[in-house]
Amino acid sequence: MDPISQGVLGASCAQSISSRRNLAPATVAGALAGMAPDLDVLISSTTDPLLFLEYHRHFTHALAFIPVGALICAIAFHWFLRHQLKFSFTYLACLVGYASHGPLDACTTYGTLLFWPFSDTRVAWNNVSVVDPIFTVPVLVLGYYSFKRHSPILGRCALGWAIGYLLLGLSQTHSAQAAGAELAASRGHVPVRAQASPAIGNLWLWRHIYEHDGRIYADAIRVGFNDRVFEGSSLSRLNMSELAMRLNQGSTQAKDVDRFAKFADGYLGIAEDDENRIIDLRYSPLPNEVSGIWSIVIDPSANDDAHVRFETDRGSEPGRVDLLFEMLFR
Repeated sequence: MDPISQGVLGASCAQSISSRRNLAPATVAGALAGMAPDLDVLISSTTDPLLFLEYHRHFTHALAFIPVGALICAIAFHWFLRHQLKFSFTYLACLVGYASHGPLDACTTYGTLLFWPFSDTRVAWNNVSVVDPIFTVPVLVLGYYSFKRHSPILGRCALGWAIGYLLLGLSQTHSAQAAGAELAASRGHVPVRAQASPAIGNLWLWRHIYEHDGRIYADAIRVGFNDRVFEGSSLSRLNMSELAMRLNQGSTQAKDVDRFAKFADGYLGIAEDDENRIIDLRYSPLPNEVSGIWSIVIDPSANDDAHVRFETDRGSEPGRVDLLFEMLFR
């Protein structure tokens, strides 16, 4: 999730194990450690546009790396906390803060390598959006008053809200998946696979995508709040065999496509207006669109050592905000 959410959750975890005496410095350590795994964004390359995608939510987010990451944080933070905390408690605060990060990210759609180095599967439970103020604001407010009043109980309340909200997200995921399966069946479709994930900032509007007969369909489904379906559009699924006829196997671009497919869990489509643009269909500016927020562009005429081009589309076209508002509330 976003850094603020990660920081306040890490802080609430540290507050939950603190006493009134050491709560303030523990809050600082927990918050900083809760954000620390995202320093992997510094792993990037000016020549390889997919490197940052591969290494974001990689080893720094793995369960096995938690003790190591927490130790690095404790060593870094203890010099300015040494007059308030023993090193052992600085490490403990960093440990619980750091440990909160990977599992929270795994609750989103992006995919997190929780079980690295034993598995390179990207875990994605799809039960919360990457940015959700309904999750974050209560944790922030409770955590702030926990810090201000030196109250571990309020920190535990903040942690309880976070856990309860994520559990609600799991229930909503199930409801959205069921509604999506019913929608596909009404069209006479038998999905090869399907996925439901929350739209930005809430748990009642969901993006449901599924694959049928070589196409990937996207619809918006509102569940638990005036249930409604907003039917969307579809796009041809990327056919790796056909693509292999256009790119030299063993070329850097062919390898890049394989990397992008693995990152996107295979939910790739070909843009209707550009056969060279390959879209990650897990995300879109509107939940019933198939435009995607990022894609790669291949060039079959390029040299074998050339990389693909990476592009983003954050959906700034006029009217999209109004459409999203309608899906959310009307």
